[in-house]
Amino acid sequence: MTASPPNMPANTLFDTTDPARHAASKRVAYINLTVNFILTIGQILIGLVGNSQALVADGFHTLSDLITDLMVLFALKHSVKAADADHPYGHARIETAVTVVLGIVMLVVGLGIGARGVLRLASDAPFVAPAAMTLWVAATTILAKEGLYQYTMRTARRFDSELLRASAWHHRSDAISSIIVFIGIAGSLLGIHYMDALAAIGVAVFVAKIGITLGWPAISELIDTGLEPEHLKHLESVILKVDGVKALHLLRTRRAGGRALVDVHIIVDDHLSVSEGHYISEAVRTKLISEIDVVSDVMVHIDPEDDLVHAPSDALPSRTVVRQRLETYFKEIPEARYIDRMTLHYIDGRIHIEVLIPFNAVADGNPGPLTRKLHEAVQKDHEIADLSVHFYCAPK
Repeated sequence: MTASPPNMPANTLFDTTDPARHAASKRVAYINLTVNFILTIGQILIGLVGNSQALVADGFHTLSDLITDLMVLFALKHSVKAADADHPYGHARIETAVTVVLGIVMLVVGLGIGARGVLRLASDAPFVAPAAMTLWVAATTILAKEGLYQYTMRTARRFDSELLRASAWHHRSDAISSIIVFIGIAGSLLGIHYMDALAAIGVAVFVAKIGITLGWPAISELIDTGLEPEHLKHLESVILKVDGVKALHLLRTRRAGGRALVDVHIIVDDHLSVSEGHYISEAVRTKLISEIDVVSDVMVHIDPEDDLVHAPSDALPSRTVVRQRLETYFKEIPEARYIDRMTLHYIDGRIHIEVLIPFNAVADGNPGPLTRKLHEAVQKDHEIADLSVHFYCAPK
């Protein structure tokens, strides 16, 4: 398996149906849920008793984590489902949708904390210094959140889960916001009483920024934003190396649950058989999935020409209509009734026809006159570009 280009994630274990990935993700979610529940109770209660607005704000921030942890469990339960009639592409985007909600929750929490801090600074009420125990709770929270970040991120990298990666960064944001809370409480204890309110505002700004950072890529995925240009170049290089591919166009990509879905038009020789064209398309699909880990599925469209440049052929008559026309054109040519096979090539807005006739249908053994008659019979049809006549020796 070749290496992915720079910045392209390796997703060899990404499959949402992978039991190991699902079990590890579920274990992380339950550990996060337990720790966040304990921290929420401790931060809010100690913050209220110890008169620390920043610690209470941080407690509600952790409370939002409880909600998002429950959302993660919901996503893990449903995104692992296989494709069905209503969801033919699977349920991977449940992870994406939950990541969007997670980002929005963080943004809303950040705005709420910030507004409360600003109102506190604008108030004429005297500042009350927080109790010393709030400082110890803030320090404990920092250690707990950083521990959750390291544990969750390790699992996210192992299985390349955007959902767990978002959850891990949420823990890192909590740890940094708790550092701000620690500084604010410490400043208030040293006599700078407004530091606690300033710390609450600092937490708000950081939380809102992380919410936007996490939510926007997930929103981009939901609106089918394609892969980056360097990834598209890698896809192109792999496709063009497949034997039988002359060129490509209309290469499109989109993400689903962190993986990429690809569809592409490849140009092949205009006289290939249907089965060989299918063989080449399957070779393209297999090579992309096997050599580029981020790709989970590929739709390949076979073109005999670049239909963005050449005249369209969709308005040309079908095989049945062409056969009826040829019967009319050839009605004065008795040998035409022995035509054994007709192959149509729709190229550059016109039809190229190949017909196969047994050699023993030629009475005098000279196929030249019959070939000329057939050519002359179709000359007035402007939708027919040419007629190729081939003869074969029929088995006795």
